[in-house]
Amino acid sequence: MTDRTPFWRSGLTSRNRPVAGLLLAALLALAVAADAQTLPSPAPPAAIEIRAEPVASFDVRDRARRQFGLLEFRGGLQLRSSYKHFGGMSAIRVAADGANFIALSDTGWWFRGRIIYDGSRPSGIVDAEMAPILGPDSQPLAARGWYDTESIAEDGGTLYVGIERVHQIVRFNYAKEGLLARGRPIPPAPGFRSLPFNRGLEALVFVPKGLRLGGTLIAISERGLDTAGNINGFLLGGPSPGSFAVKRSSSYDVSDAALLPGGDVLLLERKFSWTSGLTVRIRRLALGEIKPGATVDGAVLFEADLGYEIDNMEGLSVHRNAEGEIVLTLISDDNFLPFQRTLLLQFTLAEP
Repeated sequence: MTDRTPFWRSGLTSRNRPVAGLLLAALLALAVAADAQTLPSPAPPAAIEIRAEPVASFDVRDRARRQFGLLEFRGGLQLRSSYKHFGGMSAIRVAADGANFIALSDTGWWFRGRIIYDGSRPSGIVDAEMAPILGPDSQPLAARGWYDTESIAEDGGTLYVGIERVHQIVRFNYAKEGLLARGRPIPPAPGFRSLPFNRGLEALVFVPKGLRLGGTLIAISERGLDTAGNINGFLLGGPSPGSFAVKRSSSYDVSDAALLPGGDVLLLERKFSWTSGLTVRIRRLALGEIKPGATVDGAVLFEADLGYEIDNMEGLSVHRNAEGEIVLTLISDDNFLPFQRTLLLQFTLAEP
């Protein structure tokens, strides 16, 4: 019978086994170090200049109007940069201070900076940086075909990013590694692989502990439909993992989602046709109604067409400011086209 004892254990005695163990540990440590050295060092983030033009009014037909349903317009900016990777913004998260933010483009680039204000109106972006979003091998996600990064969720210093076309979510230790963090895939929900091409994961929300569904990552597709024609959603982790649906109406698709301080979910949606043009809206979904097997719907808080200062609005963030107001920040995807714009818009939400 063949002796299958590994060569590094053959001939060991009680006397020399500790020495061999130390040698093996040293060899393993050298192997790990050598493997780590094969990972390329990512380039540092690039500091970029953002030119910001104020958007003083939201209604192009009535410049004095400030109230739009439950939303009051605070102000906005049209953003430009000569940096070749700037554009295509598809998600944003603004910090509790209302200034610092992290955003991403659908081509797999981070964009972060700080919003400055004139009173309550956004007036510019400073300290702006961009860097490619990295995979576990320190290579850009786009290099492995993991592009179309569409959504961000935040759990303290951890960021989750949804990648639409490959139906994948990756996790980043942003608090420790910043823009050089390596994304590590998390196990997909069972229904991810059945999502349609280019209509997959579009919105992510992490529910903090202390709220219903605390510890759950909520993922919603753009237009992955169930048999009833409603939009597929998923609950990952937390107390009740599973799938649910969002009632689809008026041909709207999902663009993003964000969590209100009280726990309800705001859903950003859009629709486009060559006859009616572009329209965006925001719906409010009750967190208490989201559970496996449920189909949830909610009231429309806001709806706007091209008679307003909108573009392809793809990102939504919510924070409560020092005055206690709930502030919504929206950002648009210009698709890297000269006739579209990167808009950053802010509204205050009246609490019911």
